[in-house]
Amino acid sequence: MPGALLGLALLSSAVADPAATPAATPVTPAPALSVVVSVLPLATFVEAVGGERVVVHTMVLPGQSPATYDPSPKQIAALADADLYLRVGVPFEAAWMKRIRAANSNMPVLDLRDGLPLRPQEDHVHDPHEHEHGKGSDQPDAHAGQEAPEGMDAHVWTSPRLVQRMAVAIRDALTELDPDGADLYAANQAAFKTELAALDAELSAALSGLESRNFLVYHPAWGYFADAYGLTQIPIEREGKAPTARRLTALIQQARAAGTRVIFVQPQFDRRAAARVAHEIGGRVEAVDPLAPDYAANLRYVAGLIAAAQAPR
Repeated sequence: MPGALLGLALLSSAVADPAATPAATPVTPAPALSVVVSVLPLATFVEAVGGERVVVHTMVLPGQSPATYDPSPKQIAALADADLYLRVGVPFEAAWMKRIRAANSNMPVLDLRDGLPLRPQEDHVHDPHEHEHGKGSDQPDAHAGQEAPEGMDAHVWTSPRLVQRMAVAIRDALTELDPDGADLYAANQAAFKTELAALDAELSAALSGLESRNFLVYHPAWGYFADAYGLTQIPIEREGKAPTARRLTALIQQARAAGTRVIFVQPQFDRRAAARVAHEIGGRVEAVDPLAPDYAANLRYVAGLIAAAQAPR
């Protein structure tokens, strides 16, 4: 082969060789937003909307109670790197929000109760022999610096209808911090809304037509769930204290009159008072946790327990 042709052939071979093609410039992943939430269900919602563009840290961990929880020094220090804090007014926040804000003065704090129809915290069953006095745990804290009124039920996440609205607020907050992720956040929020609407319809069907629409709870954490589906929760606990013998008697009478046969107790609470009431009304105690991270499965489980309590004995 003439030298010129050989040179052209070698040149063509080199150009056609994939190994000689410069490697594509690697795509640098978007930096993840660091989001801190007060309780586990909020982490589920943020992850549903934020996807891979968020890293979520939860303050109150499994087995801990928001009523008695104190953040660790490590958790407070970690707030210095957070991009966003999400709160809902659980008890520990009233005492700790000032320090949480001070740990990172540039960190936005989003109260997911904002704009929602809040309900008063139910902390006792009416007893004509007892009178309100003093300042209970559900009263405002003048030093809390809260955006939403205190003395209101913080368990807004137990209603899928309210979570749909909370997801919109989460989407907007993430978009403001990370405009490049706007399309992803919008798509994820729309998909999450569809899932929540389907869950709401499923729960409505499961809880329709019940003869008794009452259930007992040790701690009144299911008020928004009850409101959404035409139910009534009857709380045993009062102001974080175990019921007196007089109150237990009143509860038993009320439960019998209402046809209540299921009592919910959170894993963080003592079951003894609930077990006594259950024995007297021929009902049963069930452990349910409003803080469970598997949100949809947890609400289905609660609805199933309420419906099953209606079955013939």
